[in-house]
Amino acid sequence: MRLAPAPILIAGPTATGKSELAVSMAQKHGGEIISVDSMQVYRGLDIGTAKPSSAERQLVPHHLIDVVSLAESFDAAQFVRQAHTALADIQVRGKVPILCGGTGLYFKALLSGLGDAPPADPGLRAELQATPLENLLRELAERDPATHERIDRSNPRRVIRAVEVIRLTGKPFSAQRANWRISLHWPSTLFLGLARAPGDLHRRIDARVEQMFARGLVDETQVLLKQGLAQNETAMQALGYRQVVEYLAGARSLPQTLELVKIRTRQFAKRQMTWFRRYLPLTWLSLGPGQGSDMLLEKIEIAISRPKSLSGHF
Repeated sequence: MRLAPAPILIAGPTATGKSELAVSMAQKHGGEIISVDSMQVYRGLDIGTAKPSSAERQLVPHHLIDVVSLAESFDAAQFVRQAHTALADIQVRGKVPILCGGTGLYFKALLSGLGDAPPADPGLRAELQATPLENLLRELAERDPATHERIDRSNPRRVIRAVEVIRLTGKPFSAQRANWRISLHWPSTLFLGLARAPGDLHRRIDARVEQMFARGLVDETQVLLKQGLAQNETAMQALGYRQVVEYLAGARSLPQTLELVKIRTRQFAKRQMTWFRRYLPLTWLSLGPGQGSDMLLEKIEIAISRPKSLSGHF
């Protein structure tokens, strides 16, 4: 019986070159890409989420991109269901699934399950959304110091979810996630993490942000506001869009907004790296300034044929 092709997983902070590597590997192995990105699932969030171009999508099939409108919600549970469907479809056709993205929670949910946390409660969620963030953080510090210590305190969505779970269950949010364990279901799976030196990554982030504004991020945001962007609390967390919405409301000038998006993106990339190193068993691939995915392909090919030859870092 022929075994289904084992997936290849590619993670890492924003702007490291994950998508380029995924496309190159998909071309070489007849693969298809499953996006592991919590914002690329939304139709219309194109420029600010650095979605693959139409040319890239014609070159290599992509999945879990543009799957919901701004009027709909999307979470890790939905991602897991749709990712498993895409995986099975790709493998049954003899293709190699390549999961690529920067949403660590989605990778972990796919590999470890969703834990014991209950689903969202609409009434309680509305109450928490109307509560000042500082009050929620105070409650979190009192009831679950471990989560308060490590959570992104500037992200209301995550703080709200943590407090919601605590109130619904009466147990610390951290305790309900502590039983998560990574368990790769495919013995020859490669789980790769792309990394760059901070200075190089910051230059790439700055260039990407400038390109996004040059391509029309402000105009795209104006269109999305008419489609309900401001009412979608998840989509409004996408880097760039919230800052542009604030600019359109008169909060700051356009040059100030551009610089703020650069700063927020650098901070986000640092948090991503910390999260990936702490929670996911990645083999890290380091790229230097000006280096692209081509330099990694030969070593990765060796790893595919001899999995033990790739471990730790290179």
